[in-house]
Amino acid sequence: MDAHRPEPGTVMTMQWRKWDGSPHWRSECIYLGTDQWGDWLGQRTGWTSTRPGYEFTAETPNVTLIPRGRSDYALTVHRDHPRALRIYIDLAWEVRWDDPMLVTGIDMDLDVVRRLNEQGTYVDDRDEWAEHSIRYGYPADVMTHLETLTLELEQQVRSQHPPFDDTTVNSWLDHLDAVSVPETSGQ
Repeated sequence: MDAHRPEPGTVMTMQWRKWDGSPHWRSECIYLGTDQWGDWLGQRTGWTSTRPGYEFTAETPNVTLIPRGRSDYALTVHRDHPRALRIYIDLAWEVRWDDPMLVTGIDMDLDVVRRLNEQGTYVDDRDEWAEHSIRYGYPADVMTHLETLTLELEQQVRSQHPPFDDTTVNSWLDHLDAVSVPETSGQ
């Protein structure tokens, strides 16, 4: 195990911010462990995520992959979501471990989504991306990199290339179901 990661089963925080440093989503998660793709975090049904002015309650269990090395995205996968949401990839900047109990990243608006219905796989929030690129002044090289990465991730999700395949993510969803979490987690 990496000395800079919590023990599996530990409740920790994932904190997103916007490009200007303003706070965005904050979620309590369970550290599940690591594999060849990176570190996996989980949220159980009923756990909350908050951002200024809004709170969201997880309707189903979900796991999030923080890829190894420099990460410009976070992959979240849901089990049995009522609106057929399976995969939600947040395109990001500087997703990293700030300490063993905190992952941070800059939310960069674009998302790759896979629904298990007629909507299928698509890129979401292009309008927000365009608006925020002007408001926050995203550098051209950052925009080019993330636009290219978005299309690559969309293709990998469509082809269910690991770690975007059901076998990989279902094993982590099963692990989330099995892990013991202290009652003092606040959830």
